Amino acid sequence: MPLLMIPGPTTPAQRVMLAMSKPLINHRGPEFKLFLEEIQTDLKYVFQTKNPIVILTSSGTGGMEFAVSNVIGKGDTVIVPTMGFFCDRFAEMVEAYGGRVLRIPVEWGSSVKPSTVEEAFAEERNVKAILIVHNETSTGVFVRDLAEISRIAHDHDALVIVDAVSSLGGVELPVDKWDIDACVTGSQKCIAAPPGLALISVSERFIEEAKRVNRGVYFNLKAYLEYMERGQTPYTPSIPLFYALNEALKMIKEEGLEARIARHKRCAEAFYRAVEALGLEPYPFEREYRSSTVIAVKTPKGIDSEELIKTMRLKHGVIIGGGQGKLRGLIFRIGCMGNVSAYEVLATVNALEASLAHLGYGVEKIGVGLAEASRILWSN
Repeated sequence: MPLLMIPGPTTPAQRVMLAMSKPLINHRGPEFKLFLEEIQTDLKYVFQTKNPIVILTSSGTGGMEFAVSNVIGKGDTVIVPTMGFFCDRFAEMVEAYGGRVLRIPVEWGSSVKPSTVEEAFAEERNVKAILIVHNETSTGVFVRDLAEISRIAHDHDALVIVDAVSSLGGVELPVDKWDIDACVTGSQKCIAAPPGLALISVSERFIEEAKRVNRGVYFNLKAYLEYMERGQTPYTPSIPLFYALNEALKMIKEEGLEARIARHKRCAEAFYRAVEALGLEPYPFEREYRSSTVIAVKTPKGIDSEELIKTMRLKHGVIIGGGQGKLRGLIFRIGCMGNVSAYEVLATVNALEASLAHLGYGVEKIGVGLAEASRILWSN
């Protein structure tokens, strides 16, 4: 079976996949109510919040649109730092609902800085919200200053909406401590369940504004909160995916969130040290903003990234991702999330070294990446 090392979906544990084979239950019955309460409790642990968490049978993009559609309308001004493919998608959603987007252009490969956000708020009055991607999956950039950016936004009475699809469960993201109004993630990345569920924590501020707007049917927050009080969802949920999510959350609690975050960090460091030992360059050019869950690497000169990806898949059974949007053909990306461990790191680095050599790059370097990754993984 191939080793799936793309930036999501990740490979769930066998016990998570087996959970989906359980018999279906009545989603309007008492058994589902208790089941949903258990999931809510465990999700709040992962989100580090006391806020309610909406579970949508949807992709992460659906979760993002849920957050936008419930509070953003015609004429609302929204700040969106644009530093990658998914930031641009956020901006497009705002415009689709009639909002006015104030873009903060950030060079791809870099992160938005708090000072730039402060300047944007100083120049524009009556900003409804800031929409920010915590971990830009397309570039491997991590917004390390999210807590400070959230504080700035609230100083200007703006809502803070965060896309944490490729970060929550793999990096530190305390929703309540950082005062995030809507935090969106998906089931298929760091949480390590199958794809198909979007998870959104919502603050009291966000809820009050959504009640005022009261828009939509399937994405209407008011309906989800009303049904949540009954221990139900307003529309038929994907019960097998709920089973899988429940089991994945149990695994997170068994490991402990702090230990899980530390594991992601160590595996990411092993990847970065390995690619640098091979003479490759991580795409994020500011070391402190490199993601711990998505390892983006510049394709070396003379190497076709699609051929590299193909060689790793066909000759070594390791599947990695390519670039998106304007980065297609310029970078490759490795997922470092979910159940990633030393085995996945070393197998991927080994396949990368061998494939680069096969394509004519740095034959003399074979083994140095593997040695460096091993050193990081096994050091105290």
